[in-house]
Amino acid sequence: MRALCWYGKDDVRVDTVPDPEIVNPRDAIVKITSTAICGSDLHLYDGYIPTMQKGDVLGHEFMGEIVETGRGVTNLKKGERVVVPFTISCGNCFFCQKELWSLCDNSNPNAWMVEKLYGASPSGLFGYSHMMGGYAGGQAEYVRVPFADVGPIKIPDGLADEQVLFLSDILPTAYQAAENGDIQPGDTVAIWGGGPVGQLTIKCAYLLGAERVIAIDQVPERLAMARNQGKAETIDFSQEDVIDRLKELTGGRGPDVCIDAVGLEAHGMAPDAILDRAKAALFLATDRPHALREAIQACRKGGVVSIPGVYGGLLDKVPFGAAFNKGLTFKMGQTHVQRYLQPLLEKIQGGELDAASIITHRLSLDEAPDAYKTFKARKDGCVKVVLKP
Repeated sequence: MRALCWYGKDDVRVDTVPDPEIVNPRDAIVKITSTAICGSDLHLYDGYIPTMQKGDVLGHEFMGEIVETGRGVTNLKKGERVVVPFTISCGNCFFCQKELWSLCDNSNPNAWMVEKLYGASPSGLFGYSHMMGGYAGGQAEYVRVPFADVGPIKIPDGLADEQVLFLSDILPTAYQAAENGDIQPGDTVAIWGGGPVGQLTIKCAYLLGAERVIAIDQVPERLAMARNQGKAETIDFSQEDVIDRLKELTGGRGPDVCIDAVGLEAHGMAPDAILDRAKAALFLATDRPHALREAIQACRKGGVVSIPGVYGGLLDKVPFGAAFNKGLTFKMGQTHVQRYLQPLLEKIQGGELDAASIITHRLSLDEAPDAYKTFKARKDGCVKVVLKP
């Protein structure tokens, strides 16, 4: 089959690789009909995530058609359309039983790698390094889905792929980010990052009762999308000081909820952001937490900082004293996708959420290497890329 494979920093190629096979009774094989490039895929593309190996198949946002199941999968049938969560979860462990799906104890065969770095392992992830399980991803023609009796959700007839594809990751991620903010009616929510997760978080914040949403970015197309589709106020961080502007917009108090939808590769114009880039280039730092620093500094006293943006290592000069003395609450982590699948599917069916509106580029799998370049450089108004194998 054809699949997009990782070969190093800024080097991904469409190759011919062996077809996936059933290796466990709870496996399924899915023929991919739609897949997408996620912002967190760029962390792999940029070489920030360790334990990648040449030839690894990328991609963790995908859906398709069941073509084969193991004997332990009785809830799915050949020909059914499914969306597959990017988190791989067994359904039986302590964490799965508590619906903490992204913390599954049994789905990462390489848990020992992560335990050395973090002290404990999250769940396995599709297409996201060997320390996260070494599972082949879904930017391919076919994929093996472990624990298929737990993860995938069946898609009813009448819904197009693009309406439901983002149930695999970024829509539940956006909803969890907003939910983690404990948004109350009348709240002001500030969101750092106008990429795909940021755009959907705007919609979810309003859905959960926010009165105002303020989106922070520097890319004109992203800012325009936040205003026109999301009905958000916007701040261009290349043109004005973010913290000062947020104080001005909130009468000096600060936003009630601050959401960091950027993560470890934050951009910025302030001295700390410039220092972050220099240190990361010299391998003196693992992450660039400029957006997180601003979120902490900007958030009102007693407010909430929600972090859906991915972080990988040790963070430098995070103003934790400010967080402590302002009494901030932090909530973060990989998304418990399975918790949100059915409720969000119902919101899509009911017309409450339109995730497909953020798609700007529709390309073939063979065009994926160029699509990564375009997405990384934010060229051609690129906000979200969907690939059709």
